[in-house]
Amino acid sequence: MNRLPVLVTGGAGYIGSHAVLALLDAGWPVVVIDNLSTGFEWAVADGAAFVRGDIADQALLAKLIAEHRIGAIMHFAGSVVVPESVENPLKYYENNTAKSRALIESAVRGGVGHFIFSSTAATYGIPEEVPVAEGAPTVPINPYGWSKLMTERMLADTAAAHPINYCALRYFNVAGADPQGRSGQSTAGATHLIKVAVEAATGKRDHVAVYGTDYETPDGTGVRDYIHVSDLAAAHVLSLEALLADPAASHVMNCGYGRGFSVLEVLASVDRVTNRAVERRMAPRRAGDPPILVADNRMILATLPWRPQRDDLDTIVADALAWERKLAERR
Repeated sequence: MNRLPVLVTGGAGYIGSHAVLALLDAGWPVVVIDNLSTGFEWAVADGAAFVRGDIADQALLAKLIAEHRIGAIMHFAGSVVVPESVENPLKYYENNTAKSRALIESAVRGGVGHFIFSSTAATYGIPEEVPVAEGAPTVPINPYGWSKLMTERMLADTAAAHPINYCALRYFNVAGADPQGRSGQSTAGATHLIKVAVEAATGKRDHVAVYGTDYETPDGTGVRDYIHVSDLAAAHVLSLEALLADPAASHVMNCGYGRGFSVLEVLASVDRVTNRAVERRMAPRRAGDPPILVADNRMILATLPWRPQRDDLDTIVADALAWERKLAERR
């Protein structure tokens, strides 16, 4: 297969940096663009070219696409905190929707034929059926979900009008870190449960807040489908291969394991892995949080030769913990 140069937006961030590693490991030439608002230049793997810049800078994008002969874009850049999107919706419509429109336009103008988009299970809102399949109604309950769904719509319309195909990967809850310790979740003030819990286990926080204990779930706490970031990164590389193999086809696929764990089950896993009990403090529900979100992953299993390698909760927690300890040594 012809390995075209890939432009990775947000490649200095959590998921983007793991996608860069997966691409490089598979032999793809990689160029990263990141404005470093939440990412870190040190997180960009050796072997990838790095440019500090904004994806809405169309002059810069035109230059990068032409100079590096970019054949595909993996788009991770954006804002990702659900409660913040409720408090500051315009930030999310700017970073996730307006800037994505500019990036898609740059791709079309530059003749980029393939586009992989970092979407989210938040596009489903509160699903009527669980596990939730790709054909379920998309009725987000927060601006974050809407901002991503709008970009999916733009990609569908653009692919219908121009010679470009795309894959929108709807992530469920991403966690863990590169098993080789090359990258992990490094942003300060993260809100993802496993990240918060391993910070508490290593003394960076004094407790873990449990937001909502009165959901209609077995133990009253929210249930999520946690996917290891390395399995997710592998799905991106395989999606790129699928787009190249059939330029007429585009895809929308869930990325999850099809198994949900409650907040309390996750914290029990952290206790097992660390051999200590992290302090839990019960708190009210957060705005914009659905009670249960679990993937029906049959589509991705049928479409790609993707098979999860690290789909064990304790493994996910152990990799996150190892990265947290490595981060502590960096500081």
